[in-house]
Amino acid sequence: MSVTENNQESAKPKSGAAGQTNAVRGSWPTLIVSLLVLVCVWAIAASISNSRALPSPLAVLQALITEASSGELFFHLSMTLTRVIMAFVIAMAIGSAIGILLGMNKRANDFFDSWLIFLLNIPALVIIVLAYIWFGLNEAAAVGAVAVNKIPNVVVTLREGARTLDVELLEMAKVYRFSIWQRIRHVIVPQLQPFFAAAMRSGISLIWKIVLVVELLGRSNGVGFQIHLYFQLFDVATILAYTLAFVVIMLIVEFAILQRFERHVTRWRQRDNNAW
Repeated sequence: MSVTENNQESAKPKSGAAGQTNAVRGSWPTLIVSLLVLVCVWAIAASISNSRALPSPLAVLQALITEASSGELFFHLSMTLTRVIMAFVIAMAIGSAIGILLGMNKRANDFFDSWLIFLLNIPALVIIVLAYIWFGLNEAAAVGAVAVNKIPNVVVTLREGARTLDVELLEMAKVYRFSIWQRIRHVIVPQLQPFFAAAMRSGISLIWKIVLVVELLGRSNGVGFQIHLYFQLFDVATILAYTLAFVVIMLIVEFAILQRFERHVTRWRQRDNNAW
């Protein structure tokens, strides 16, 4: 290989896992600078307004340290995170099963499609209030209300995924006499992995917001309860402290778990792009 060809080869953009790693590393400086600019804008706006309604970043940090040192912050964060996880697992399990069934069975889809549209258009607040009225102000009603709000969205996503399943692969599974479990594990689930990833990412962002409303209306602990408590005291700094603390947790879940899972299930696209 000549020197010119070698230089051209080295000038080509990196692909695959190494390219993704370099892209992630390259995005960190931009992310940090962006956050610093946001904090500076916030601090300037707070100093100009000079009002309790817009506390400075330092005041929010002080409130965060106070709540953390008392142990209240970690307790309420853990309660909210537990409800988020429980509702997320229930919604994904039930919604995925129903969505795959509707996507693979046209008659069932035609029959239940109107039900799905109805559930999608019921406000989350209505479902939460009805759950508390029908089942009482308890943990099961709280988690169930959140799950019911998310299940229709999961159903829609997985139904669309099931409609794109490769019929020839399903026929091959029949020819080789795959059991139902083998068909699900080796034929259906691998094709639906990108749709699972999409439902998970959209689901976690929606569920934790609904959980806060559930806690605000009928729970005696959690981030939503604390926000309601400090709203009555007009303590905006502590409200923002709890909000930012839980947002940070959700960002960690997003970057450390959900995005890694999405890259894993869509790695075949990277291989296809590299082949081209």
